[in-house]
Amino acid sequence: MTFTYAGRTDVGVLRSGNEDSYLIVPEQGLFIVADGMGGHAAGEVASEMAVKIIAQELGQVRGASDSELAERMRRAIQVANAAIFERTLKEREKRGMGTTATALVLNGARYLIGQVGDSRAYLMREGSLLQLTKDHSYVQEQVDAGYLTPEQARTHPYSNVITRCVGANAEVSPDIYLGALKTGDLYLLASDGLTGMLEDEDLGQVLSSNLDPQAMVDTLIAEANRRGGLDNITVIVVRIDSVETARDDRITASAVGA
Repeated sequence: MTFTYAGRTDVGVLRSGNEDSYLIVPEQGLFIVADGMGGHAAGEVASEMAVKIIAQELGQVRGASDSELAERMRRAIQVANAAIFERTLKEREKRGMGTTATALVLNGARYLIGQVGDSRAYLMREGSLLQLTKDHSYVQEQVDAGYLTPEQARTHPYSNVITRCVGANAEVSPDIYLGALKTGDLYLLASDGLTGMLEDEDLGQVLSSNLDPQAMVDTLIAEANRRGGLDNITVIVVRIDSVETARDDRITASAVGA
């Protein structure tokens, strides 16, 4: 399997600091976006802890079965949760901190996503954009219950209230998503600083262009800032250049300005 990737984080227009973090580990086929919260630099601490601990706990996943990888991802996020939560108990100024975490792993001809919070993963395949993850948020729960439409949810005053995050409680339950890779796939990981400013249609237009991943990342961030840049913006784009059909699942990668 071969892939090309790019990632960047941007403070946005209104915020004075950046509480987002991201991590790309190409030899692991691993990509993580985390959006911290808590103020007084605590959000930045939580998101940085999350991406580092998840990567460390996952380790090398090449050749793992879906069930094994799912359990390792679940465990990695839970270890990160425990470490962040313990720090909130020990350090008064860190109380209340937490973070989203959305992690994509490429494994042979398969992908796996572990997710907590409202940082999203999308798949652009053959011209169609699909949101792979579901937000852990108040408004998403209201949409699921039929009380709000997706359009109403976008402009709801509680649209940024999440119902599940890494580090806020002693335990957390990540959502796990699995699927098959296909040559030409584009995977987008993003904090809500992007998805809160751009509609899915806007994302699809950029991802269906002929731009390379770095240009896509830069274009998405620039457009989010042009529309107000109300929050920190973090974007990772991964393009699947080839997928092995044989049992050889060696991972190679090329970075475009990552």
